Formats: sequence, C-alpha cells, structure tokens
Amino acid sequence: IGRVASDARRGEDLMAKAAQNVVLSPSRDIPFDKLMLSQSNVRRIKAGVSVEELAEDIARRGLLQSLNVRPVVDADGVETGMFEIPAGGRRFQALSLLVKQKRLAKTAPIPCIVRDAASEILAEDDSLAENMQRVALHPLDQFRAFQALREKGQGEEAIAAAFFVTPQIVKQRLKLASVAPALLEVYAEDGMTLEQLMAFTVNPDHGRQVQVWDAVKNSWNKEPYAIRRMLTETSVRASDRRAVFVGVDAYEVAGGVVLRDLFQGDDGGWLEDPALLDRLVAEKLQAEGEALVAEGWKWIEVATDLPYGYSHGLRRLAGDPAPMTGEESAAHASLLAEYRALEEEYSGQDEYPEEIDARLGQLEMAMEALEQRPLIYDPAEVARAGVFVTLGRDGTLAIYRGYVRPEDEPREETAVEDGDGSDAMGQGADVGGSGQRPSASSTPCTVITSVGQPIGAEPSEEEDDGALKPLPERLVMELTAHRTLALREAIGRSPDVALTLLLLK
Repeated sequence: IGRVASDARRGEDLMAKAAQNVVLSPSRDIPFDKLMLSQSNVRRIKAGVSVEELAEDIARRGLLQSLNVRPVVDADGVETGMFEIPAGGRRFQALSLLVKQKRLAKTAPIPCIVRDAASEILAEDDSLAENMQRVALHPLDQFRAFQALREKGQGEEAIAAAFFVTPQIVKQRLKLASVAPALLEVYAEDGMTLEQLMAFTVNPDHGRQVQVWDAVKNSWNKEPYAIRRMLTETSVRASDRRAVFVGVDAYEVAGGVVLRDLFQGDDGGWLEDPALLDRLVAEKLQAEGEALVAEGWKWIEVATDLPYGYSHGLRRLAGDPAPMTGEESAAHASLLAEYRALEEEYSGQDEYPEEIDARLGQLEMAMEALEQRPLIYDPAEVARAGVFVTLGRDGTLAIYRGYVRPEDEPREETAVEDGDGSDAMGQGADVGGSGQRPSASSTPCTVITSVGQPIGAEPSEEEDDGALKPLPERLVMELTAHRTLALREAIGRSPDVALTLLLLK
C-alpha cells in the first residue's frame, strides 16, 4: 500500500512539473510592412463575414485578436526580418485593405504572437487548430448580448450597423430573447429547436407560452406551425373578412392588440381581441345601415353573416338601371372603340401579346364599372321593401336591396258596397280589417334590425335553432386544409390519377 501511495505522489509531481514546463509563445508588435501571408494557411474558401466588413469592424473597435506569425528564414536558416502569417489571414487581409485605403499606416505596429521558427508544431497545424477549435457563439448568447446592448442605450439600427446585419435580424434576435425564461433554458439545453423557439414569439404572454409547451413537449405533434396555432387559437387573423372590413389601424386605435410573427409571413398578424373586433364590425355595419334610411326603405336588416336561405319566401323588386350621364356614355363609347380596334388588329394571331392582353383586361374592367348601374325602384315598392346589409367574403360591404316580405305585400281591397258605394255603416272597409288606408303623404319610419332585434334592443334569449348558421372562419380554414391533405394523399396512392392530372395541366 505504501508503494502505491508513493507511486501516486510521484505521478502527481511529474504532472505538476509537466504543467510548469508549458511555455507560451511571446507576443510583440511588428510593423505591418514586415508581415506577409503564409502559404500554409489552411483557409482557402471564403466564408462568414466578408473582408470588407471585417476591415470596417477593425477600424471601429481595433484588432481584438492578435495574429499568429513565424519568422521567415532564408536557405541557411537565418531570419530575414519578415514574418509569415499561417493563422489570421483574414485579419491580415482586412488590415491590408485599411492600408490600401490609407486609413492605416504601412508601418503601424500590429499585435502578434511569434512562434519559434524551429518549433516542432507545423504552420499548417497552427492554422488548422485556430480555425477548428474556435466554438461558435450559441444563438441564445447572441440574443441576450443584443438585449444587453439595447438595455445600455444602443438602438436597433446602431446594433445592426455594428455587426453588419439588417435591423430586421436585430429585431428578430431581440424578439427571441423575450421568450419566457423557462423556455429559453429548455432551448439552451437543446430541449427544443430554434424553429420551435421562433414559434413562441408570436404571443408575448409568458404564462401562455409555458402552458403551450407543457401541452406539446411530450406530444407527437410539436411542429412550429402547431405551436403558433395553439398560441393564436383565440385570436383572429388580420386577413379575416371582419378585420379587412374594419381595418387593422382602426382596431388598434380602439385599443386592440395585434400579435405579429417576425420570422415568417403572418398575413398581417393576429388580432387578439375578437370581442372588440366584433363590436367594431357591428358599429360600422349599423352606420352603413343608417346611411340607407334616406332611401326610404321600410326595414333594414344588419348582420355580419346572413343565414342560409335568408331571402326564401321574399319577393325581389325588379328595378331599372340608372341611365348613364353624357360623360359616362362618351367614356364607355371610347373604351369600347379602343377594345374593338385592338381585337380587330390582332385577330389573325393565335394569342395576344402580353401587353395587349393586359390592356384588353383593363378596358373590360373599366367598361364593366360603367355598366354596373345602380337600380331605380318604384317609390311605392320601396316603401314596403327592405335591405340586407352584411359582409362579403372578401371583407367588403355587401348591400342587397329590394326584398318584400309576405306580410308587407299589398292587399286586395273589396268593399261591401250599397247603392251609394258605402257599407252598412256608411264607411269604407277592407278585407284585412285595417280600418284605414295609409296616406300617400305620410313618411314611413325605417326599422333597422340586427339579428332579428331592433338596433339598441336587448337580444332575445330564444334562438332560432332551425336556422343554419355559417361556420366560424377558423374552422373553415382548418377543414379546407384537412381536405387538401386528404386529396393529396389520395392522389399519391393512385399513380394513374396523378399522371392523368399532370397531363391535363
């Protein structure tokens, strides 16, 4: 046992002596004009930051890392006073560019680590080691460094300029650094991918981020798109027709919050307050409905979505298109003449040139806009008809005029007349028992309703379970996506069908 202990102490002494024998190469400042690039440098392919950008960085903050050099010797082994650079070639090239631009003197002292010319370590060994042993900065450390710079007063533009990246990249990095600390630690330990971390930035709520990660971390489906969907499932896309109708700017002015994704196209983002959005839609539709009161309609029905068969049983008024003005007629005639002239000029060709085809399309649209005239209705019919005001599929205002309900149809009046044309009571009577005829001079009062209730009234507790209601926008999108995937899979399993579709294209 004593011999083993003695051997162990002897081994420790040898290791200590070996550690003490490590001698580092000396450092010294060498004039730039005494340096030259070594042919032993293993880097041949350009990668990473360009030499121009590196030169600008050196000019801004100085040389952060010394050059690794070796004395150049002649055939007899005598040092010539020149030094070659096997490790640090890109830094030397950047310094050369600064000298060429006369921003650095030719004799400027350059910090260098000087390797002994007789060293057993080859120059290629030094060059390879310097490039292979450097460890790239972890993305999370970069995110946090950008955040620290901003907290110390540097703006996004200044940070971007200092590190030769775009301001958008700086915004993305700062956005990543704002993810919940617990999730950043998971990412630091390689518990999630960078793409998954990016997905969590769509919602700034740290509690919700952690909740979603707990739900998906052990799931088979934790793709970034699934994470984004869960984080925005209670939100409304900016491309939703309600958001298009109201306008995202108006929504934000009203106090609404918009979630945005800096890492991929988000189609305008997500509106986080659906209740506020619905209220703004209802208010704008109501204002549009009130603007139609002056037209004299008996009723105006306002609704974000019209139920299926909303016009069933209603009579549609037949109106006459409003005549064109003299200017409009002249404009239409001019457009039509140009259209026919182009058609005649290129009638002998198999297909129109691209610019001619585009011009014909413009002429068609212009003529169609003039031909779509508003309809003029009989004032007597307008007094008993109504209008539906709703949203179109693309978020535009949709107005459907001229619908008459059965109860508003004119009644045939038959009077039980005696010899002098009056009934037994000496008064006229109608079958409907109205007792009086409306005066032609009386002004009807338009009733504006929303979901069957007058505007301003409390909604009825009873719902019409028989009416078919439109599906929510999100459900329609998801069902469409599932249908598309199912069709792709079906076609993939049927090569004959896939080949036929390909040939048809």
